[in-house]
Amino acid sequence: MVEPGQEDTAPDAILAGMSVPAADVVTPERIREAARFLQGRVHRTPLLSSATAARLVAAATGGLPADGRVYLKAEHLQLTGSFKPRGAILKIAALSPAERAAGLIVISAGNHAQAVALAASGAGVAVTAVMPAAAVTAKVAACRAYGAEVILHGADTAEAWAEMERVRDARGLVFVHPFDDPTIVAGQGTVGLEIVEDLPDVDLVVVGVGGGGLASGIAMAVKAIRPGARVVGVEPERSNALSRALAAGVIVPIRPDSVADGLNAPFAAPLTLELAGRLLDGLILVPDAEILAGVRFAFERLKQVLEPAGAAALAALLFGRVPVRDGERVCAVLSGGNIEPERLAGLLPMAAPLPEA
Repeated sequence: MVEPGQEDTAPDAILAGMSVPAADVVTPERIREAARFLQGRVHRTPLLSSATAARLVAAATGGLPADGRVYLKAEHLQLTGSFKPRGAILKIAALSPAERAAGLIVISAGNHAQAVALAASGAGVAVTAVMPAAAVTAKVAACRAYGAEVILHGADTAEAWAEMERVRDARGLVFVHPFDDPTIVAGQGTVGLEIVEDLPDVDLVVVGVGGGGLASGIAMAVKAIRPGARVVGVEPERSNALSRALAAGVIVPIRPDSVADGLNAPFAAPLTLELAGRLLDGLILVPDAEILAGVRFAFERLKQVLEPAGAAALAALLFGRVPVRDGERVCAVLSGGNIEPERLAGLLPMAAPLPEA
């Protein structure tokens, strides 16, 4: 039996059509162009901050962040409740007339599907979303509310992915990849531009990682302006596709099983493997109980509702898993907030206790 987060022998179809792109397909200029296009089409999300988080970071790492605060990029307040519309809106705008007419298909735990459905509905493009059978009910309902046909299939994202490919081929639909797409990554990279605009002397950006599109885009945007800044990715221990790919130098299919469903990518991709290997300053693994402690901290101390995937970067900081130097200006990305009240109530008791400040 394959343990959660471990290697798996995936069907050939999962990796079919994935080719290594040129290293420069995503550029800082392309991200700046994306930001200009998206202005007025997505929210300019706020930069929150927390002195309590900074005290916990100092106690765990010995380094007190600058201003005595940890800054928090609030992408859970974005359209559809996650960062995903940035890439999705850009991608829909770039479709050819033939692609629009054919209709689209996506594979998603929920956030990517919601974003593509929202963007496509405004353009009159049909979307089919394939999601695991146990997908969060609120995410399924939101996809349908945005006009998508939802197909629930499989015990995990790997099985749902194979079903997506079957439906795609049978219907002749156009696949919108959640992270192995330069246009998607460029859109997600606009988060990094906004961070540097609002926090010009940022030293450290911490961001959750599933397939790696958000982290790769942010790293390129931030480092183009702040070459000395560090960008560190955070994966759940039970969903570590990108770190396994980086260690092996090739794509490693896994069976992810983290409570952070939004980070449960069944594999990384050639594009994100190349970008992350070149741009990230570290990739940290965090157990689910600590991720849930980040959810609890956000709820109790920040008065913000985060899904587990959205709290992974914050959790890594609170537990001292990311080294912080005294006086560094630190920003964590809160990437999503799509969680049902009932699920939130059930998850909070499973959170690890926070370290003492």
